[in-house]
Amino acid sequence: MTIDTNRLTGYPPARIVFFTFLLLCFGSIASAQNTVVKIIPAELSEISGLFTSKNNLLFVHNDSGDTSRFFAIDVKGNLVSTLYFKGDPSQKHFGVNDCEDIAGGPGIVKDKSYIYLGDIGDNGSNRPYVTVYRFQEPNKFSSTMQIESEAVHLKYPNGPQDAETLMVDPILKELIIISKRQDTVGIYSTALFFKNKDTLTMKKQGSLFLPGKGLAKYVVSGDISRDGRQIIVKTYTNVYYWQRNGKESISQTLKRMPIKLPYILERQGEAIGFTPDGKAYYCISEGKNAVIYRYNLPNTSSKQVLPSRVRSSGKL
Repeated sequence: MTIDTNRLTGYPPARIVFFTFLLLCFGSIASAQNTVVKIIPAELSEISGLFTSKNNLLFVHNDSGDTSRFFAIDVKGNLVSTLYFKGDPSQKHFGVNDCEDIAGGPGIVKDKSYIYLGDIGDNGSNRPYVTVYRFQEPNKFSSTMQIESEAVHLKYPNGPQDAETLMVDPILKELIIISKRQDTVGIYSTALFFKNKDTLTMKKQGSLFLPGKGLAKYVVSGDISRDGRQIIVKTYTNVYYWQRNGKESISQTLKRMPIKLPYILERQGEAIGFTPDGKAYYCISEGKNAVIYRYNLPNTSSKQVLPSRVRSSGKL
C-alpha cells in the first residue's frame, strides 16, 4: 500500500524524505551485500505481497488502484501469467479496493493447494468489512487467464483496522491477519473452511509489539512456512523470525522474542514470502524499478539476533 502521507507530520514530501533518510542510514549495509537481483516486469509497479508456489513461481499483486487480478512470475522476474478473477460487484471500477497481501496453503479440498488474496487495506479504518479471495492453485498457465474465485467478507471484533499482512496457518487451518499501524498491533484469525460469500467476524488472538517508532515499525507483510513451523513478519525496516512450538497458536508464538533476519533496506518494501522448502525467503518492494531479493535463512538455532548480512544464493 502506498503510505498515507496524511499520517505524517510535515509536508507531503515527508514520505520521500523519510525513505531517503533510511536509505542513507542503511546504504552502506546494503551496498556491501553484493547480491545480484533482477528487475521485475513494468506491469508490477506496486507490489504489496508475494507467495511462492511449489514449483517456485512467485504469485504477486499490486495494491490499491489495480483491478481484480494478480500475477505469476518466475524467480528471474519474467512474467508468466496475468490471472483475472471476479471481484466484489460493489467495487464498480476495479472489483477490489486495496489488495495488500497474498498467501498459500490448504483449503476446502484435501491435498489441493490454494492461493489467498487479501483485499484488507483500509487507510481510513472505515470499511465495514474486508475481503479475502480464495483460488485453487493452477497447474497450467497461459499469458492471460481467468481464474475461479471464492470470497469471504471479514469483520474485526473491535472495529475496522488497516492491515497489510495475511498469512495461512496450515497447522490450525486458519487465516491470520495482523493490523498495521498501532504501536502494538492486533493478531486476528478465522477458520480456513469458509463458504463462498460468507460474512464472518474474526477472533482477536492477541497482540504483537515490535521495536521502533512511527512508519519504521508499521507491519507490512508476513508469511508462515508450508510446514507451519516458521513465521516471518516484515516492517518497513526489518524482518523478524519465530520458530513455532508444536500446535501453539500463532499469537502464542509471536509472544516470544523474535530473531532479526538479514534484510537489504528497500525504498518501500512490502512483500515477503518463504521458499517452498522454508530454507530461504524472497522480498520485493513497490516501485517501477523494484527487484527480487532472495535470502538464505541463516542458522537460527542460537536464538540470537543476527546481523543484517545477506547470503546470496546467486543470480536471480
